Amino acid sequence: MVAKRKSKGAYMISAVAEMYEIHPQTLRLYEREGLLKPSRTEGNTRLYTDEDLERLEFILNLARDLGVNIAGIAIILQMRERMEEMNRQMQSFVEYVRSEMLTRFQQGAPGSGAIVPLRKPTVVIKSVQTRKP
Repeated sequence: MVAKRKSKGAYMISAVAEMYEIHPQTLRLYEREGLLKPSRTEGNTRLYTDEDLERLEFILNLARDLGVNIAGIAIILQMRERMEEMNRQMQSFVEYVRSEMLTRFQQGAPGSGAIVPLRKPTVVIKSVQTRKP
């Protein structure tokens, strides 16, 4: 279920519970298990951001629609975060290679455009032996 939300803001636990038709204790449980991390006011009131609500929607989809338990949700969220980090690292690497190649190409030195230095191919001649019948 996708709740209707206002644009940017922070929501108190009672409003979030009402929007998603869940008990506030469920939100507290998700926080205790490390699935959600709402911010807190000086008075220690939980405030859920739009990002928290997106994460909650994902959690509720796993729990309600797919029947995943809390331990499974924690593993899925952890794997998702690792995949996002790996994707960031891969994008960073691709950008590094792209900029390195562009720099070498702009320098124009012979053979400097290649990531691996090019060598002339070596020709290997094998002798063919024939058998006499």
